[in-house]
Amino acid sequence: MDTAKGILVDTYLDWTKAEGLPTYEDFCVDMMKVETAPWPRLDARGAFVHLNGRGDFISIFVMEIPPGASTSPQAHLYEEVFYVLSGHGTAVVEMPSGREHSFEWGPRSLFAFPLNARYRLFNGSGREPARFASTNNLAMMLNTFRNESFIFDNSARFGEREGGEGYFSGEGAMLNNMRNRSLWETNLVPDLASFELDKWSSRGAGSSNMVFSLAEGTLHAHCSEMPPGTYKKGHRHGSDFHVCIVDGHGYSLFWYEGEADFRRYDWQEGCVFAPPDMVYHQHFNTSPKSARYLATAWGSTRFPFSQEKRLVKLGVDISSKLPGGRQIEYEDQDPRIHQMYLAAIAQHGGACRMDEFLANGVLKG
Repeated sequence: MDTAKGILVDTYLDWTKAEGLPTYEDFCVDMMKVETAPWPRLDARGAFVHLNGRGDFISIFVMEIPPGASTSPQAHLYEEVFYVLSGHGTAVVEMPSGREHSFEWGPRSLFAFPLNARYRLFNGSGREPARFASTNNLAMMLNTFRNESFIFDNSARFGEREGGEGYFSGEGAMLNNMRNRSLWETNLVPDLASFELDKWSSRGAGSSNMVFSLAEGTLHAHCSEMPPGTYKKGHRHGSDFHVCIVDGHGYSLFWYEGEADFRRYDWQEGCVFAPPDMVYHQHFNTSPKSARYLATAWGSTRFPFSQEKRLVKLGVDISSKLPGGRQIEYEDQDPRIHQMYLAAIAQHGGACRMDEFLANGVLKG
């Protein structure tokens, strides 16, 4: 990449163009339907997903391994979090200490490798392709160093990121977080749809949540769940939070402070969207079962990276009426929001359960 001349250079976007893969730029993208193309770098197939609210630090690669095939060995000086959209297979990773681990993955598996560890992914099916979403911070790294060789041909090893002995077998450690929230430290979550979450009622009606610390990295990941017939509270934060739907269907509303109207986006399993900088957004479950989503972002709870990220984590469930608060309480939300939900869930034949949490639009208890 020759970026020595010119102005307003974006080294990452120049790199994606040189890779020759399809690029999807939209507010919400269904990653199950993204068309991929051969990606010689991986000996697999791929596409780039550049969401409108992705910000400056991270983006998503959609990666697909053909039946019975595998990626070429990979190692790089950027972090990534893998989420399996479809398929089954195995991964082999060489740890910084020289030890080798292998583990199985399947639909809705979540995993990450230590920074710059050498790894390879194998599709275990001879008939069906396997598809992944990789949230990664290559954009930040390339735009910082502007040197492809430094990113992809670097011998540095990070032994402090190996994690515990059983972290690639689904074991982990529960760490104390903040305000009664929990953080699960691991390298692998075998099935994000069945992982037990902790109640987090301050974020909404019957809401539950778990924050993950993956491979001692600075990429954030958390999983949230909404029971059937419920919706979460509106909130806002900076850009780059990528929300991937794990299970269920529903919609989200988006609006900037002072706007008269809402923008609505419907979603189902495999969709991903990224709320733009400081836009209020609110998530609604219209499915007959609980809806789960995975949110990834730059700046983990253990290693938040910036003051803005620290403030987000401290204020995400605090009323916007209070200093540092980022959340709209039910009693303060626009009355149209609840009426819109009643109409939406009726279209799906479901029953609203918000009366368990609301009394004339005001949160009970």
